[in-house]
Amino acid sequence: MKKIGFLSFGHWTPSPHSQTRSASDVLLQSIELAEAAEELGADGAYFRVHHFARQLASPFPLLAAAGARTSRIELGTGVIDMRYENPLYMAEDAGAADLISGGRLQLGISRGSPEQVVDGYRYFGYGPAEGEDHADMARRHTSVFLDVLSGRGFAEPNPRPMFPNPPGLLRVEPHSEGLRDRIWWGAGSRATAEWTARQGMNLMSSTLLTEDTGVPFHELQAEQIRLFRDAWTEAGHEREPRVSVSRSIFPLVDDRDRAYFGQDRASSDQVGIIDGGTARFGKSYAAEPDQLVEELAKDEAIAAADTLLITVPNQLGVEYNAHVIESLLTHVAPALGWR
Repeated sequence: MKKIGFLSFGHWTPSPHSQTRSASDVLLQSIELAEAAEELGADGAYFRVHHFARQLASPFPLLAAAGARTSRIELGTGVIDMRYENPLYMAEDAGAADLISGGRLQLGISRGSPEQVVDGYRYFGYGPAEGEDHADMARRHTSVFLDVLSGRGFAEPNPRPMFPNPPGLLRVEPHSEGLRDRIWWGAGSRATAEWTARQGMNLMSSTLLTEDTGVPFHELQAEQIRLFRDAWTEAGHEREPRVSVSRSIFPLVDDRDRAYFGQDRASSDQVGIIDGGTARFGKSYAAEPDQLVEELAKDEAIAAADTLLITVPNQLGVEYNAHVIESLLTHVAPALGWR
């Protein structure tokens, strides 16, 4: 069995060809797609976070709303850019959203990707400390966030509080027990995956890696996963970690699918530049179900992961994206032993 969910970047544009022409459209349709995915038997609804863009940004109102409208499906992010976050306020929001959902949040966090504006986190009031770069700042924010999620008290209580306090130092409230174990780090390299394991976070690996060794993307990603699991064992953590990979997968089962994605049949890995360094991008999968099964069976990273996130073209609307999810669950997943 493999957990299968969707990952939406939440794009919106006023174009007449888009089903999401406003921020309101994309927010409401994100909730509707989470409901539809749950009804179809999918396991997760995940949302990307981008600032200063016509895309989903503030995740916690969305996660809380989706949590109130669903009952079983996991709700997550892929990923929250920790350069922009106040760790204590984030812990409050995350705790509230997790309690509303009944403990179903799976929060992917990371350093973030190249953004729409230069040093956008500075507009949010954050900047690297002396001797830090922006990646160091993201990890510092993460360290505070993880520590707060532990539930340990750290704040000195007022001797004359407005309301009675429990004994001892106070923690951020609301606190959601168990959320600390459901934090994932979006790792773009093998070294970062090993760091993730040492921090006791689950591994979220996407369709690109910020390094290239010349081997196919899925092999490099599978190596990253092996190194993560080895480092996790070496660190002596008691629980079993989770690992997710994301892919663009489109079963071509009708004329609409072929019109939208038939041209992706010949997709292949690509090598490009991100943040001035080499990156390898994974290919898209688009084919008739029988051929998809054959191709996906050779993907070593999917085989190594316990969770697969399908990136969805959210601008095509809820009905079409539900169709894509249903096609995967019905025509592909059972043949691969995922269902």
